[in-house]
Amino acid sequence: MDTNPFLTGLPLPRPDLLAPEGLDHNTGTAEILRLPEVKDNVTSDFVVLPCDLVCELGGDKLLQAWMVKSASLSDMLGNVAGSHSGGLGVWYETKTTTPVKGEETDFIATVPLPASTIPAQKGSLLPHISKLVSSMPTDSLKDLTEEKKGFPIRHGLLRQHPRTRMLTTHRDAHIYIFPRWVMDFVAANDRLESIGEDVIGWWAKAGWQKGLAEKLGMKKIFESANGQEEKPSTERDRTPSDEGDSDKHDDNGQGHQSRKQSRPGRDSGDMRRQDGEAGVPPILAYVHPSQPSGPLVRRVDTAKLLLAISLELAKLPSVEETGPDAASPFAHARKVAYPEGVKARTTITQKDSLVAENVTVQEKTSIKESVIGANCQINEGAKLQQCLLMDGVVVGKNCKLTRCILGKRSEIGDGSTLTDCEVQENLFVEPRSESSHPCLTVPLPFAPNNRMPDDN
Repeated sequence: MDTNPFLTGLPLPRPDLLAPEGLDHNTGTAEILRLPEVKDNVTSDFVVLPCDLVCELGGDKLLQAWMVKSASLSDMLGNVAGSHSGGLGVWYETKTTTPVKGEETDFIATVPLPASTIPAQKGSLLPHISKLVSSMPTDSLKDLTEEKKGFPIRHGLLRQHPRTRMLTTHRDAHIYIFPRWVMDFVAANDRLESIGEDVIGWWAKAGWQKGLAEKLGMKKIFESANGQEEKPSTERDRTPSDEGDSDKHDDNGQGHQSRKQSRPGRDSGDMRRQDGEAGVPPILAYVHPSQPSGPLVRRVDTAKLLLAISLELAKLPSVEETGPDAASPFAHARKVAYPEGVKARTTITQKDSLVAENVTVQEKTSIKESVIGANCQINEGAKLQQCLLMDGVVVGKNCKLTRCILGKRSEIGDGSTLTDCEVQENLFVEPRSESSHPCLTVPLPFAPNNRMPDDN
């Protein structure tokens, strides 16, 4: 890691790298926050990022949105009694102009925040931020729907948030801005294994499901931070519950007067609970709009996504074309980094292709909508379309490759025809081989344990 140019090239301050003793490839993301080495280092509000993220969106904009909509002044000052800061997560649309079949998605339910009297500035993220009230993987939602023979919705959610918006084609980007108290929350609930599936889901429900915050230990955490006991609510200003006897009470035709009363915080994202007690700080959702010209936000954790996103990034104009100020952070200096290595009578569609340093391309070669890594060798007559070649790949004469991923230092024998194949690093494919199915999985640089999931 000390010699990796992508790490040594980071601007100051340099990040600290931890190697916790209890960490392994099966450790859940929430379990990581309980490791002693991590707990010792996280002493204030913090940001969680995934290792498989491709994001053009500026992190400063997310931090500004969080500070405006969810940060608490008392939390920032420290040791001051009052409301606590909430959190912010990022979700993006998967059904874009270039969707990837089988991509993982999440089910989320959000409610609007109060309308601001100050118009949002151009490029602000605030219009796309709402309060999260439910979150779970879409697969879990399907299992629940099959088990319950329908989609179950708690009455308490609809009473408190009748303007709930439900989305099923978005995915959690695993970008979170968390206040410090989340570390205590995770430590107090050792059954929470995953941040995305457990921490976020239970936190969102605790904001409206009566009694859940106390069961999760949130009330004790906030009381300890404030240094005082919270004032209990009275029977007169208590809102109807979404479970237990209160639901039965409403079904008998009573309790309607309390629902008609004006209630602070209804569909407003207010941090106060309706009974007047200091409530659960909200977890907000920034739902990234799906626009062809908008910043790219994607996770890359499967071979299909790796190929799709690589080809999408190849279409970005180079710094040479746009200038340094207008270029994307993922833009390359030139589409063909080493023109001297490209022989005459070759075809390279520079609009949608990338050719890295020290690549040699022989005559009568065609490269269309492809990404070629450094130190590759493309021999005479080879034809590549929608392919991704990692560093040091050798493609033999007269090969025809379509939608293939070739691992580092792999070699394809002369005259081979491969379609939709994934070739493992250091693997030699025999000459004149033909295949239209995935051959061997490619170890992804981002995947845990440097291996692909079994179903890919």
